Amino acid sequence: MSPLPAICIAACLAFAAAWAAELPGQAPADIVSLIDAGHFKEADARIDAALKATTLSPADRDALLFQKERMRRIHLDFPLTEAEVRAKLKENIPDLREDEFAQWDRSLLEHLTIDGDKRYFNRSVGNLWRLSPEAVARRAKPPVFRDSPLESLHPHHTQAHDAAIATGKAGVLPQRFRITQSLTVNADAVPAGETIRAWIPYPREIAGQQDEVKFVSSTPANAQVAPATTMQRTAYMEGKAVAGKPTKFDVTYEVTISAQSHPIDADEVVPLTDAQRTELAPFLSERAPHVVFTDDLRALSRATVGDEKNPYRIAQKLFALVDDKFPWAGAREYSTLSNISDYTLHAHHGDCGQQTLLLITLLRLNGIPARWQSGMMFSPTDYWNLHDWGQVYLAPYGWMPMDVTFGKLEGDPKTEWFYLGGLDGYRVAFNDDYSQPFVPAKTFFRSETVDSQRGEVEWKGGNLYFDQFDYDFEWHLVPAH
Repeated sequence: MSPLPAICIAACLAFAAAWAAELPGQAPADIVSLIDAGHFKEADARIDAALKATTLSPADRDALLFQKERMRRIHLDFPLTEAEVRAKLKENIPDLREDEFAQWDRSLLEHLTIDGDKRYFNRSVGNLWRLSPEAVARRAKPPVFRDSPLESLHPHHTQAHDAAIATGKAGVLPQRFRITQSLTVNADAVPAGETIRAWIPYPREIAGQQDEVKFVSSTPANAQVAPATTMQRTAYMEGKAVAGKPTKFDVTYEVTISAQSHPIDADEVVPLTDAQRTELAPFLSERAPHVVFTDDLRALSRATVGDEKNPYRIAQKLFALVDDKFPWAGAREYSTLSNISDYTLHAHHGDCGQQTLLLITLLRLNGIPARWQSGMMFSPTDYWNLHDWGQVYLAPYGWMPMDVTFGKLEGDPKTEWFYLGGLDGYRVAFNDDYSQPFVPAKTFFRSETVDSQRGEVEWKGGNLYFDQFDYDFEWHLVPAH
């Protein structure tokens, strides 16, 4: 694998200086803690008091104002009362018992008490069916989940594994796709005649993973594609709002995507040299707020890793831990969470990005370089969805993919660990880091302050949040000539 690109090192080292208003810094810890605990009124009063300071820097002011916005977003994520949750449960379990509701309420039905008012996460009931076999057993009909067919053993995994061994290449089975991603702002979300600014995610070229990225078209025309060095790359467009009509933006491009497979011999894996540690320092260190080596994480790491010294076997243990003990469930919006890896640890579940950040934190804590990647996943069928995964560095192999959400594949020993060192060829990466600024930068806070997959929109009156626009993703295989 090629050495770490200098631009990636520079981007990480410049991280603290890169944040604009779109990616607010950290507010005072006491205010953040009050919000995390649901004490919104007290937090709001402290923010108002702090904003009166004449010596407040623009960055500190933005950080405080974002905490007000974070509280608004948390309210949107937690709209349900206990009565509404009980009613939803009884739609599938008509004879719901008080004892079982109390048990699920203690540990599985995610809720938050906001200024004394108990509110439930909008996906709490749906998540229960994923987290509790006992709850599923009580349903009259089993739940139906629309998951990727590649999350289980699939012929594509075996083909990729075998092709990598046969060719000696990590990038195999290349296919060319034409992809269109769109973003549609709700009618009258912006006053007629006003300019709407939109950013739609756009891929970088990554040798052997996604090659020959070619812009095809956009609506409106002449989208401004960010430089290829942008860690969260986008296509930027502007359009005018029309009364009573939605405003649509889209971008179409072609890209050749290859599956990834790195058959690893654990006995060949060696510790990092001092030079490698220096070069890879940004991917070995903490990065607040979401990658922090807390005492609880240190304890979990010790209990999981034990006396193991081999970096690959440590990575296997941590990968299996997150795969087994922190199952996938629908996520709160990332911008509402003050520390995603810590949240996932204590929630005992997480979506793909939350699982990935937990694993990245645990790997770095053990001296194993790890970093972020995310975009869209699709499949040989018509399935597609947002998705986050990561990369791990193992010497002498170099950087390789990891997808702990897809986890271990049961059924064939040779591909069991496919997603620790491999990646299917049905995903397009938009982001090679998290929480990175756009080019051109947004003026207002982003709807998603960590990831970039659905797109972002604003106008002179402020940011448009996710409840004010929709998005879509279409892909087609380009026939070989």
